[in-house]
Order: sequence, then structure tokens, then C-alpha cells
Amino acid sequence: MKFEQFQSGFYKPQLQYKSFLPTRINLEWSWDDPRINVLLEKATQALGELNAFSLIVPDVDLYIHMHILKEANTSSRIEGTKTEMDEAVLDEASILPERRDDWREVQNYVMAMNAAIDALKNLPLSLRLIRKTHEILMQGARGKRKTPGEFRHSQNWIGGASLADAAFIPPHHEDLPDLLSDLEAFWHNGSIQVPHLIRCALSHYQFETIHPFLDGNGRIGRLLIPLYLISHGLLSKPSLYLSAHLEKHRGAYYDALTRVRESNDIGLWVRFFLQAMIETTAHGKQTFQRILTLRQELEKRIVSLGRSAENARKLIHRLYREPAISINGTMELLRIEYAPAGRLVGKLVDMGLLEEVTGNQRNRSYLFGRYLDVFRDKNEIA
Repeated sequence: MKFEQFQSGFYKPQLQYKSFLPTRINLEWSWDDPRINVLLEKATQALGELNAFSLIVPDVDLYIHMHILKEANTSSRIEGTKTEMDEAVLDEASILPERRDDWREVQNYVMAMNAAIDALKNLPLSLRLIRKTHEILMQGARGKRKTPGEFRHSQNWIGGASLADAAFIPPHHEDLPDLLSDLEAFWHNGSIQVPHLIRCALSHYQFETIHPFLDGNGRIGRLLIPLYLISHGLLSKPSLYLSAHLEKHRGAYYDALTRVRESNDIGLWVRFFLQAMIETTAHGKQTFQRILTLRQELEKRIVSLGRSAENARKLIHRLYREPAISINGTMELLRIEYAPAGRLVGKLVDMGLLEEVTGNQRNRSYLFGRYLDVFRDKNEIA
């Protein structure tokens, strides 16, 4: 199928509305647009460079946790949550009661992502894995009525208050089995010659068009991108996530998806996706570089603490994975008494490495602010 000849699908009459039935995508794909060739080459090279970073950075798994948390927070924010990164790293007791539902959604995303990535060690990317990931994502009060882990058995819609004024009506639930089987087959079809980044772009479009769950489709669809790349060996570590780019360019993102359905312009969507890959991988490499620079700087500064240096080093090592700590947490980590734990935390505060964020007299929480700066929004690519 040539991009230029692609027909996206048609609107299928139902009882009182029409649902969109997309064309299946498990096909041999080609295109005439030279812009796609150039972008594909750049994106493939950039992804390889980012993957190389994740292989050579010391203790990379410490930092991957923060990559995952950043993605969870940003992807959830696209769907309307209000949690900021400074809140996302805290424990639930430190979160204001009125913000805890949003906080839990972010934590669910982290758990879902970690479970999916772990499952890929033994299982291929599959509909079964996607359902399990959705089950974890939607657990809790907000998602319990959205049939967690199950593909929908009723019609859903996007935009508007009802089917009557919906902006888009995905395929009828009776069409889901064939469409989803086609999508899963496309992920693993070795008899067609389609580059993985093109497959990834088409898979994301198709998943969002099918909208197979009652809720959580946007988050699962975005999570599908790194899962595909990891499952096919393009990434060794889950170090690339597009949500920050998609949030920043949200209008263009939705427009590109809509243009496929309305105007058959699959080429526009693929170009948008590849450009997002290029810019996101550039930011990912910049993030690793900033982490290495910070790590080298702190190694030099910690030496000045004398006899406290070794405990400070252990504490900082823990903070690279989870950049929030309390004095009690410091006691447990280092197996020391309250007074020396408090003095060590105080020294790191005086050095500008930790900042107290709760304002409490007791049970204070401290953030590793210099490290969090690497992942805060002000450092995103424009």
C-alpha cells in the first residue's frame, strides 16, 4: 500500500449514528515522498545514538526510573491530571488530599509501565500484554467502572457530551476483534518489508483510531511506542518517551491524526511522528549529558564533607532513583541514628542539593532539586 493511495476507512451506519471503520494496516507499505526518507534516516540515527547513551552511562537504571516517572506524569497530564514532577516523587502522605487522585493516576502509570517492560523480557508485544497494562493503569477509584483490562463491549466517542455531538466516533465494538488482530499481526509480520519506525507510527495511529478501551486509550497508545521499540530491539532501556513533545505540540498532534481519517493523509502523520522522534531523542541525549555533568560535579563537592562523605555518597546514589527523602528515610537507608541523619541532611540542604518542601515542623520531606531540574518542564525542547 502506497501512502499516496491510502484510504483511511469509512463511516459505518449504526442505529442512530455512524462509527468510523478504519482500513487494516497489516500490509506492505511504501511511499514516494522523499521527505519521509530523510526524516526516517535522521530518526533512526538519533534513536541509535540515544540507545548508545543508555548502554554507556554508569548505573543507568538509577536514572531510567525518573525517565519513566517523567513520562507517566506528562502522559497523564495530557489527559487532565494536575500533578507536577515535584509532587510525583513524593509519597502519598505528603500530597494534599484534594490532589491525591491525580497523584495515584501517575503512580498507576509508573506501575503499568514497569510491569509491561518487565513482561517484555519473557513475552512478545501482544494484545494480552496491552490488556494487562491497562488493568494496572486503571486500578483504583477513577478507573474501576471503566472495565480495567478489558476491551470495550460498547460504543465510545471522542469529544462532545454524547454520540450526537461527538467529534469522532471510533469503530463499533463488534469490529474490534478483527481490527485488533490485524494490529497485533502487523507488529510481528516478518513477511513484509516495513521499517520499524514506520510500523511504530502506523501502530500508534491505528490504536488511537480503534480506541479499544472505554478509557485510558491515549496513555496506553503513547506507552505502546516505547514498548514496540524495546520489543523489537531498537531500545535496550526505556529511555525514550514522546509525551512531552506531544503535549507541547498537542494541537498539531491531534490535527495530524485527524487529517488521516478525514483526508487520507497518512504521510503527514508519519512525518509528524518521525520529527517527534528526532526532537525527543535529542532531548533524551541532552538529559543523559546533564545527568553525567551533575554527577561529576557532586562527586567533587561531596569530598568536602570529610567523614560524612561516604554516607552522603550513598544517600545521593539513592536519590538518583527516587529524589525525595526524609530524615527517617535517611536513618533507614544508612542505618544511623536520628541526630547524625538530621545533620547529614542539613549539610546537603546548606550545599543547595536538598530542599525542604513540606513546610512541616515534623515529618519533613526533602527533594533533590538539582537533579529534578533535569526533568522539570523548563528543560523541554521548544
